Amino acid sequence: MSTIVSPQMDKRMAEIADKVHNGERLTLEDGVYLYESDDLLTIGQLANEVNMRKNGKKVYFIENMSLYFTNVCESYCAFCNFRKDPGEEGAYTLSGAEMIEYVEKHIHPEIREFHIVGGHNNNVPFQYYVDSIKALHERFPEVTLKAYTAAEIEFFTRISGLSIEEVLQQLRAAGLKTLTGGGAEILSDQYRKKMKVDKANVDQYLEVHRTAHKLGMKTHTTMLYGAIETHEDRIRHMLQIRELQDETGGFMVFIPLSMQPKSKNASIMRRNSAYEDLKTIAISRLMLDNIDHIKAYFINIGPQLTQVALSFGASDVHGTILKEQISHAAGALTPEGLTRKELIWLIKGAGRIPVERDTFYNEIKVYE
Repeated sequence: MSTIVSPQMDKRMAEIADKVHNGERLTLEDGVYLYESDDLLTIGQLANEVNMRKNGKKVYFIENMSLYFTNVCESYCAFCNFRKDPGEEGAYTLSGAEMIEYVEKHIHPEIREFHIVGGHNNNVPFQYYVDSIKALHERFPEVTLKAYTAAEIEFFTRISGLSIEEVLQQLRAAGLKTLTGGGAEILSDQYRKKMKVDKANVDQYLEVHRTAHKLGMKTHTTMLYGAIETHEDRIRHMLQIRELQDETGGFMVFIPLSMQPKSKNASIMRRNSAYEDLKTIAISRLMLDNIDHIKAYFINIGPQLTQVALSFGASDVHGTILKEQISHAAGALTPEGLTRKELIWLIKGAGRIPVERDTFYNEIKVYE
């Protein structure tokens, strides 16, 4: 590339830029340096270069719905405001029939994916979770079921006595096609202890995805940033994902999730800055050279910043969603969903080409 935005690029940044131009892999030290640099525009331009090399001007989205069978959870993660105790006001556990009734009120013919996550409810057996998937698959066989986090899969092994592989096989037989990316938070056991992440540890999270990949499944993965973690923690998180991707090739997309405060009335000082969000998306694109897509998640960072992120390495804006609940149970101030027209407008406004996709990034329609 002949143009870099910053005319004051220092020697270290120039070395990293040379690596990016030549397709060389960045190191832990490179990643930490990028986080500590204030040269956001150079970082963004380098990330854009990598993304353009992988995806050109195409930006992907999907028509999907977010579904939540239960918010009852045995865990008390410090950052979560979605979970409830059994019997607590607002706690619920829906049957398959109740979920189908809800879906039938909101679904339209273009919906291609159900995105399903929820609480770790140990008041129901593993069979409940299998039956939930089966009920949806039998009623809506044309819709792809993207369900459960790696942390939920680990939870299912504990309440069922089955292995990870056995749990996945039963869920796949019921209609499961892919796993969601949640439950990763920050892949540091020290972080997880401090943040009371009372669910799958680092090794278990990675092993669930490793097992899914070995079974032929393609999956998603995330990083929840903006709490107590250091910049080095974030880069080490990315490197663990990169190493597993080297081994299996099973991740389709990496999703940086900006931490939300527990109250919608929280001040801007309790939220990640736009600067930090853009930098994290860009650095994710630069570090994760073996994953095709980085997602800008408008639920966390808002539609306008999502649009800007398309020039900072992002190639996916998620989907229509329809009534997201987990981030909004915390302090998210963003819309609970966007329409197809709004997503197309958002992408075109960034000078990019909207591409409607299925769950596995097969192109459905290109909006030139």
